[in-house]
Amino acid sequence: MAREIRRLTIDDYNEIIRIWADAGLPYKPRGRDSSEMMAKEMQHPTSAFFGLFEDGRMIGVGIANFDGRRGWINRVATDPDHRGSGFAWLIIEACETFLREAGAVVICTLIEEMNTPSMACFEKAGYSCEEPIMYWTKRPSPDA
Repeated sequence: MAREIRRLTIDDYNEIIRIWADAGLPYKPRGRDSSEMMAKEMQHPTSAFFGLFEDGRMIGVGIANFDGRRGWINRVATDPDHRGSGFAWLIIEACETFLREAGAVVICTLIEEMNTPSMACFEKAGYSCEEPIMYWTKRPSPDA
């Protein structure tokens, strides 16, 4: 089976959404996950969307963002039929490479408390949980 990881473009939007939906990852198609917003983010030099493909079919996705201080890995998801195969690690590695090249020394991710598969994946990839941290947000709308 031929596998490849590549940077995604807005032409991959429907497949990204499919992976997120199939993996049970919530998304906001009327807000930050709309094709318009994602197209803008994909054009930004400090962001990269990566897709993992097997025989030409997307089976995983992840997003890397560098804020100038820290690197962030977001929205990593794999097709449920391919879970447990180590494919998420390949996406994480692609994100880490991008972030290190951008200048990130510290690389972080945020995982919702009930998402134990993601926690296990990132722990196996060498990440540790900084439990006393609380995430605070201010949004213009629930879809932001």
